[in-house]
Amino acid sequence: MISALLVANRGEIACRIFRTCRDTGIRTVAVHSDPDADALHARVADTAVRLPGAAPADTYLRADLIVKAALASGADAVHPGYGFLSENADFARAVLDAGLVWIGPPPSAIEAMASKTRAKELMGLAPLGEVTRADLPVLVKAAAGGGGRGMRVVRRLEELPAALESARAEAASAFGDGEVFVEPYVEDGRHVEVQILADTHGTVWALGTRDCSLQRRHQKVIEEAPAPGLPQDLTARLHELAVRAARAVDYVGAGTVEFLVSGTQAHFLEMNTRLQVEHPVTEAVFGVDLVAEQIRIAEGHELGDEPPRARGHAVEARLYAEDPAREWTPQTGTLHRLSVPPSVRLDTGYEDGDDIGVHYDPMLAKVVAHAPTRTEAVRKLAGALERATLHGPTTNRDLLVNSLRHKEFTSARMDTGFYDRHLPELTAAAPDSLAPLAAALADAVGRSRFGGWRNLHSAPQTKRYEMAGEEHEVHYRHTSRGLEADGVRVVHADASAVVLEVDGVRRTFEVARYGDELHVGGTALKPLPRFPDPTAQHAPGSLLAPMPGTVVRVADGLTEGSAVEAGQPLLWLEAMKMQHRITAPHTGTLSELNAVVGQQVAVGSLLAVVRST
Repeated sequence: MISALLVANRGEIACRIFRTCRDTGIRTVAVHSDPDADALHARVADTAVRLPGAAPADTYLRADLIVKAALASGADAVHPGYGFLSENADFARAVLDAGLVWIGPPPSAIEAMASKTRAKELMGLAPLGEVTRADLPVLVKAAAGGGGRGMRVVRRLEELPAALESARAEAASAFGDGEVFVEPYVEDGRHVEVQILADTHGTVWALGTRDCSLQRRHQKVIEEAPAPGLPQDLTARLHELAVRAARAVDYVGAGTVEFLVSGTQAHFLEMNTRLQVEHPVTEAVFGVDLVAEQIRIAEGHELGDEPPRARGHAVEARLYAEDPAREWTPQTGTLHRLSVPPSVRLDTGYEDGDDIGVHYDPMLAKVVAHAPTRTEAVRKLAGALERATLHGPTTNRDLLVNSLRHKEFTSARMDTGFYDRHLPELTAAAPDSLAPLAAALADAVGRSRFGGWRNLHSAPQTKRYEMAGEEHEVHYRHTSRGLEADGVRVVHADASAVVLEVDGVRRTFEVARYGDELHVGGTALKPLPRFPDPTAQHAPGSLLAPMPGTVVRVADGLTEGSAVEAGQPLLWLEAMKMQHRITAPHTGTLSELNAVVGQQVAVGSLLAVVRST
């Protein structure tokens, strides 16, 4: 029996595994990098072991340090979570060689399936060799790992070399393996996968399907179980293929077999030899704890002859600290408040007051709804996200709500091209026009010396705020009757809540202040000075760092005075395990270049200037 378990991971998945361990009486051990010293997973574990350094290559990808931590802490088992070393056969062997229990498949199965190139060969498929124009579009893909990292769609042959180089660098940084391959890219297919669970006694369960078609940068955003609208014969065929793949490599534990479905055709993508991020939707539908089953299997327990019966429908949304309207730019800062209604499940690696840094994935949480039908589950999740309290950096919350309510999704006609087609409309919703006024009124009450009102009319007061990247100016007055504003009746105002009525419709705005940050309901605002600072202006064509990160590449031969074309990639920043291109805003001359490879830059740092010609 396992008595103490180390999770070789961080954040949300470490916290989720610890939850099952606590429920089953198993002592928990966390590992943490220096930036994660005060992270939630390190705080909630019974024991935490430091991995010196910040970069994944120095910490969470160091198999030797993790095995040493397990032995030093008295752990007798290791769970890899997902990402990092979860599909690394050498790590699994190192764990077993140290006399520890490995919560996962045998190293031989990982080797057979964790490399997507070897997995395709096992399934009788092969990646593309020399790519020609007739093969386009193609997908450059990391052979190891997942999560959309190390993946690039190439539609023009001349873009292939740069895509290969960028994908290799990103894969090496995320997984410690820079191997990539090229395969045909199927336009507008559906990403459908099958959850499998296998014991050491020859039983393999297929625990239904999941649809994960809503993706950005090849990383899943919304997932659900079961995959809606699949013909019964196709579902049965997918189950059969998944079980066959598991048996072919003597698989043990939890794994996922992924397919791209186009019409009634299913194309094998890969087998993930680990627990998936989206496993909670399967847990909700089948009423199982997949982590508990992984542990039981590792202890030698048998699965039943048949899996549990599926009940209802579940949908999961990944809540990210990112700005979808600005090319999914990751966001950093303090997460002041995160709460969702109790009707949904929340898996997170953060608590109120935690910092969101630059070193790791920007996912804040997974929110999961389960209901008797798909329609009810989707409605439940959209409503819960809409009512969630999120105070801190910009998130994708509004995108998630709008996606769940989009007719293409509600009618189950979505595919992997959903965001390519609909992102502008999904991010175009106008911010709440009354939020700045509510902020100004709450501030006026808070600044009132005695909390009361002046006896005489005063001159109109003006406040300026930045909201959704734009400036908003509002006006109000102190009068003998209280606060007034044109076209709006101020029903109530105090420092934490404002009630406004327009055309007989009354609305309540909760107001929270954290230093210079304001959150009014679900809207973030930044107070602006009354008069703009002229020194804060940048020259036309200035390229500013959209997020804090590291300069990992400067375009070959790029120097001050170089001629550049509009859209030409100039620099690459790495932040939160992803690479981000900085491109020329227009055709012209590079008049200033401040960025150098290896440089750490803060958000808003001036990287370069392109003078228009």
